[in-house]
Amino acid sequence: MTDWIESGGPLARPCADDGTLARRRAGLATASLRIGLAALLSVAAQLAQARDLDGRYANSPLKQWFDSLRSGKGPCCSDADGTAVSDVDWESKDGHYRVRLDGQWIDVPDEAVITEPNRAGRTMVWPIRGYMGITIRCFLPGSMT
Repeated sequence: MTDWIESGGPLARPCADDGTLARRRAGLATASLRIGLAALLSVAAQLAQARDLDGRYANSPLKQWFDSLRSGKGPCCSDADGTAVSDVDWESKDGHYRVRLDGQWIDVPDEAVITEPNRAGRTMVWPIRGYMGITIRCFLPGSMT
């Protein structure tokens, strides 16, 4: 019987499914979870990978300090991952910071601000560029001279 009327309409006999459909659905769910986990791990690996590909920051006297920097959002990675910001491209107003990146002003989340003294002197930002736009991982205010 292949159509609804031949099968008895609303009084149809119960289906004699041997579990194949349930196994197929469970297999699809497992495959979806594996693909999602693989994508998440790939993104995490890209964020964690330092950009110092040529080793030019390896001998910096501040390397260890940069590598130890953390904000409320987690580790900032290193000097190689940060971007120096000119004084005209950041500002502080009412205790909050904002920074201009790629021609647009972005509010710095309070938890992204590094509160320890700035040994480098220059203002730095660690942006994360994604499909949703730019977010700030860490922000190190400078002396604004």
